[in-house]
Formats: sequence, structure tokens, C-alpha cells
Amino acid sequence: MPKSFFRSAFNRIAAAREVEARRYVGGALLSLDDETLNSLGFTREELRRNAKSPFPF
Repeated sequence: MPKSFFRSAFNRIAAAREVEARRYVGGALLSLDDETLNSLGFTREELRRNAKSPFPF
């Protein structure tokens, strides 16, 4: 049975919000120093590589 219009719309909105949240969190994490990023399990290069758009910092 095909998905309903509302289910498809909801899924697309949720996916778009998830991408937006990842960009926001990635930008916030990039503002931290390298020592803090390492303690959280991230590297600056990894965050930049996974970025969907360029960050100003």
C-alpha cells in the first residue's frame, strides 16, 4: 500500500529538520577548542569533512 500524502510530507519535513540540526550542532562543535572536541570523541577534520555546507569558522 502506498504511503499517504501526510506521512510522506511528515517524513520529508523531519528529514529536513534533522539536516538543519546537524548543521547547527556541527557549527557549535567547531567553535570548541581541540582538547574539548577530543574529549567528546570528535576531531575538527572529521566535523569539517561531514559538513554539508561551509562554516564561517
